[in-house]
Amino acid sequence: MSDAAQCFYGRWARLYDRLADLPGLRSWRAQTAAMLDLSPGETVVEMGCGTGANVPHLREQVGPTGRVVGIDLTREMLTQARTHPERVGQGVDYVQADATRLPVDDADAVLATFVVGMFDDPATAVRRWCDLVGPGGQVALLNFQRSDHTLAAPINLAFEGFVRLSSPGKRFSRSSHAATFEQRVGRAREALAERTEQRHFETFAGGYLGVLVGRVE
Repeated sequence: MSDAAQCFYGRWARLYDRLADLPGLRSWRAQTAAMLDLSPGETVVEMGCGTGANVPHLREQVGPTGRVVGIDLTREMLTQARTHPERVGQGVDYVQADATRLPVDDADAVLATFVVGMFDDPATAVRRWCDLVGPGGQVALLNFQRSDHTLAAPINLAFEGFVRLSSPGKRFSRSSHAATFEQRVGRAREALAERTEQRHFETFAGGYLGVLVGRVE
């Protein structure tokens, strides 16, 4: 993530926190956590955890003996996460770090949330996450995407604007920031498909959210 993008997310951390925990979004967060098929006592790392909205759902899956590690490059995001009682406590750790340079050396599962589209080399990052969890470990990629629904044009336009605003300094194609963003997401998904078996893909929110989960071979 560029310095400009980091400043953007730092500036809007409080608003992001409010939007990330809207009641309508909680169901797909819970479904995403369930797709990881976690067991009590396991360790799950969330890359790009933001303000920790997924943490309670992951925590429920791994139980009191498990561990949830939230990684985000933006300090203000992690500060907001720590203001929520249900997102802190025993078994929960937050680390300010680059998700492409792993600050942890062992995990049973990885969830990457809305982050691979920001990487210049998303495929390499995904392969590192697969190496982190090892054979039998689960990796899930949760991303925004444009919808092909007939009534989706206005929301697709808003998505284009969001990608432009949230990725200052990025060299996206002149025709569409969103298209380049989705190409990066596509490369990440391809890398995950190459390294995993028993894959499952699901969409939420009318097709605007896609989750790919795979078990590392």
